[in-house]
This record gives sequence, C-alpha cells and structure tokens, in this order.
Amino acid sequence: ARLEESGGGSVQPGGSLRLSCVASGLTFRTFAMSWFRQAPGKERELVASVDNINYRTYLLDSVKGRFTISRDNDKNTVSLQMNRVTPEDAAMYYCKANNGMGLVYWGQGTQVTVSS
Repeated sequence: ARLEESGGGSVQPGGSLRLSCVASGLTFRTFAMSWFRQAPGKERELVASVDNINYRTYLLDSVKGRFTISRDNDKNTVSLQMNRVTPEDAAMYYCKANNGMGLVYWGQGTQVTVSS
C-alpha cells in the first residue's frame, strides 16, 4: 500500500493551502484517515482525522475553525483544507491510514512553510 501527499509549500500567514493524500494498494473505504504534523524539535501530533464508518471528524483544538478534513472514497483521497494559516502551523504534514485491525500506513510527508 502507498500514501502519497501533495499540496504543501510556502504560504503567508493568513493564507490557505489544501493538502491531499492519495491512497493506493488498499481498500480505502475501510481505513480511518488522519493528518499528523511534526515541526523541528517537536513530537508528531494528530491534526485531524476522519473515520471510515460514520465519517466523524476530529480536529486539534488549535486548528478548529481554520482546518477542515474530508475524504472521497471514490478517489481514494483524504484532504486537509488549511485556512488562516499561522506560523505555528509550519511543519511536515503526514497522512496516515489505519484500519483498526493492525494495518497502519504512513505517507512520506509534505512540507508546509509559513513565512511572510
């Protein structure tokens, strides 16, 4: 299985980015999907997730009201819409797939830089 992230780049504070993660080699609809991020010197943290049953979403408190996670099972894609980005959002963003039964996959990451 493979997860491929895209959409990272440099953005000014207050700007927007849309990250995408395309999955292949797995039954996408059976996996909960998440976005994590890791900034230099910090631990990896869960930013957002969407489950595969009720499509319930979770958002880290600091991104609520600014980020939105969504999934498209037909396109095997999970996206993270990032609005009103702040310098604290700068990090490597990783996509994760978890089927809750021991199968966990990670992407290679996409870098988000916030700079004026």
